[in-house]
Amino acid sequence: MKQLAPEERALAEGSDQTTMLAQTERWSAINSGTGNLSGLGRQAEALAEAFSALPGELELRQPTPVTAVDAGGREVERAHGQHLVLSVRPAAGRRFLLTGHMDTVYPADHPFQSSTWRDADTLNAPGAADMKGGLTVLLHALLAFETTDAARSVGYDVLINSDEETGSLSSAGLIAELARGKAAALTYEPSALPDGTLAHARGGSGNYSAVVTGRSAHAGRNPQDGRNAIVAAAVLALELKALEHKGLTVNPAMIEGGSANNVVPDHAVLRFNIRPKTSEAAQAFEHALGALLRSVSDDQDVTIQLHGGISRPPKPVDNRTQNLFDLVAETSAALGRPLGWQSSGGVCDGNNIAACGVPVVDTMGVRGGAIHSPDEYLIVSSLAERAALSALVLHRLATGALA
Repeated sequence: MKQLAPEERALAEGSDQTTMLAQTERWSAINSGTGNLSGLGRQAEALAEAFSALPGELELRQPTPVTAVDAGGREVERAHGQHLVLSVRPAAGRRFLLTGHMDTVYPADHPFQSSTWRDADTLNAPGAADMKGGLTVLLHALLAFETTDAARSVGYDVLINSDEETGSLSSAGLIAELARGKAAALTYEPSALPDGTLAHARGGSGNYSAVVTGRSAHAGRNPQDGRNAIVAAAVLALELKALEHKGLTVNPAMIEGGSANNVVPDHAVLRFNIRPKTSEAAQAFEHALGALLRSVSDDQDVTIQLHGGISRPPKPVDNRTQNLFDLVAETSAALGRPLGWQSSGGVCDGNNIAACGVPVVDTMGVRGGAIHSPDEYLIVSSLAERAALSALVLHRLATGALA
């Protein structure tokens, strides 16, 4: 703490953990699974009420229309919740982007709906780490930052979207819009490890649905006249897996289709995910995929229609971004908690922000673990700890760091 200026020392002590915990518990009790539109509506209202304590203009933005392929191969619209946007001092010459998400992976009918205390500092609750606790950190960091004179010299936008857990397809355009011209960005995903380690470089991610159309026939009388869509989908899955290399993983995840056992199936949908580590690997895959689809179509005498693509570009760490990581690490060390970073195979909105050329650290949220499972937990003492870290990072950014 001796490295902190007097104003910074006050910031470091400005967040009340009891208040933060109560808020996190209330928000975790709201089921806001990505597909639970009524739950997302309640969560958005609660967030709007809380974030209205900050200056600026707050609004709920409509999601961009998004389509998906259903099990029958039809392209259908997928509904999403509204996205919360707060704009503070939009005329400031230097502005930042702060992002989080209100959705969780737990649908309304999931059994994990309530909280349990594991010990005095560990709360097991849906979304407590990913990222209801992170949203609490974001809010209280900004409330503390706004008490400083330095805050008046800069501006920022806050985006809390409703679809991060499914790829931010209905908010990707909004992320790009708000990232434009920003000096830096912070995102409030939980730390990469329970000790506070940050996620550094990230690979990318793409989700695809391949709709295979063959020809039906009787499986006993004239199977030779049929063109088996499930076999073609299986061949495609194996060929896709063969495209893997050190810089790319491919996960064929599901094949849907078929009917009775005595019918050659004329329809199948293959769903798969890719994880390219670099932009070059992503581009090479897209090129190879086109050739592969043509080859399987010709060999199996079927047609294949592709839906989807890369929604999270790879996130390398350039010099400007490394400087932001260094600033966060130095600030955390000044608070008495040294931290490091490691590369991650996971993706988040930080990928989208980095693709806009904005330096971003995207694991500024709470410490915890076991996210995306009923064992998800929040380390309660990290609420005030990480709020102090963010408030100080914002203060240092506002007073000339990374200028």
